[in-house]
Amino acid sequence: MDIKKHNPMKWRENELVLVTAYCLLGIAGAWWKIFDRSGEELRELYAFAFTEKHIPFDYFSNVLLPETGLLALVYLCYFWMNLYILPRLMQVDAAEPGGFRVSFTLRGRLDFSGPAGQTLKRFVWGGINAVLLMILLGIGWGVALYYERAYDFVGMDWTSTANRVLGMGWRFAAQAVVLYIAYGIFRELTIRKLLQAPRQNAYYIALVNQVCIYAAIYFSIGCVLYFFSIINEKDFYFTFFGVAPPLAFGGITALYFIFPGVGEGGFWHRKNLRRVLLSGFLWSIPFSVWMADNSHDLVPVQMGLWCGQFVVAFVVWLFYRGRRDQFMRLRGLEAALGRSEADLQFLRSQINPHFLFNALNTLYGTALQEEAARTAGGIQQLGDMMRFMLHENHQDKIPMSKEVEYLKNYIALQQLRTDLSPSIRIETQIDDVLPDAVIAPMLLIPFVENAFKHGISLREPSWVNIRLQGEGKKMLFEIRNSVHARQGSDPEKEKSGIGLKNVLHRLNLLYPARHGFYMNQDEREFFVQLMIEP
Repeated sequence: MDIKKHNPMKWRENELVLVTAYCLLGIAGAWWKIFDRSGEELRELYAFAFTEKHIPFDYFSNVLLPETGLLALVYLCYFWMNLYILPRLMQVDAAEPGGFRVSFTLRGRLDFSGPAGQTLKRFVWGGINAVLLMILLGIGWGVALYYERAYDFVGMDWTSTANRVLGMGWRFAAQAVVLYIAYGIFRELTIRKLLQAPRQNAYYIALVNQVCIYAAIYFSIGCVLYFFSIINEKDFYFTFFGVAPPLAFGGITALYFIFPGVGEGGFWHRKNLRRVLLSGFLWSIPFSVWMADNSHDLVPVQMGLWCGQFVVAFVVWLFYRGRRDQFMRLRGLEAALGRSEADLQFLRSQINPHFLFNALNTLYGTALQEEAARTAGGIQQLGDMMRFMLHENHQDKIPMSKEVEYLKNYIALQQLRTDLSPSIRIETQIDDVLPDAVIAPMLLIPFVENAFKHGISLREPSWVNIRLQGEGKKMLFEIRNSVHARQGSDPEKEKSGIGLKNVLHRLNLLYPARHGFYMNQDEREFFVQLMIEP
């Protein structure tokens, strides 16, 4: 089940709008100059360096085609990066322990198998495509530079010219690709973090959406001013694109994300100071690279931006200090709302255990009177489960042994209805995991319910494999089950797994930095892996 099906984040959409506007405005601006200016004005604007070196200048071949061609290439590379490369590079945390095998085929081909092997293979392909994109973009960039700056290559032979053109193109392309990959990873990690608990993080999701909208509008205005030559002062664009954005982003990060997380700590609190410095450094990197004229300017430009970020953060702290109570109250209300909604959804997903427990006692006595030992045993196990739901389920934490006992009873009940089917295989390896630990109740059973609900078919061979074991101070829980196509008349066809979304929400609330979750499905098998440190 995909918890991001209804994605409230608009970061990617706003970024696509900005990139599209940038490329279209650049192309439109290059063509608009033809109609707005005479040929003589264009020559005065662009041809000085050409005429100084006695090189013929033509606006179409030296300005229009290189600029528009490079913008079109950048636009295509943007889609290549976001639709193919980044989705593969972001799968590095999806490896399954013990599920990685490498082999060599007879043709000398390296083959990866297993879930982790497939993940590594996709990651390697993503890296290869990133290098290929860098090469092609560098070639296109170099060709555009050759026509735009033909005066720089006067007197050079063909080999030297090609080496210099490709060197400059690949250097610019490498900087752009590496910076965008770093930005893309930051973007996806932020989105993933916020969407893990969308109700709890609703305020921050709305904040990020608003910042993205304002950023898209701000940079689009700058593109209009630049591409249509409304303002011709270089220092203006230096400030507009390179100085103001990192200072604004750093201030927003400090105000809404850094300072509220420290609580009562002051600006010079070690945790506060460390995060402010790190945020300023990260925000200054892409803008300092863009502003630096050459590698010698990079360090002083970045240091200047970093110092500016620190000053802005201190000013923001003075503003935040007077409104600290409002921010902390809002943060507390968000957390309480998230927990309340999770608990409410969890309670709604349950049937009333009181009625079932009383009814099962009656059925158990009837089965014993009729000497139906197998039926009586199943009813007793179901009664134990109801007792668990009635007495243990509403506690915040329960002993791990009781959670494991409930799990075993549920599996035993399922085996009662599948034992007579030779085509159904149920395998379990459930150890006495961390007997002294406590855990939130009903965290494991929804995954098992989902496996039996979707993995068992009375018409086709089916299997469910369950493994629960301890690894040091951690608990490792894995489930594999077969996958079957639902019939058109199946009333469960359109329903998602039992409580999976709610359990993932509870995990993020109760074990925010002490759990790992991985889920994967192919045509024949569904796999879930959960690691918790109670």
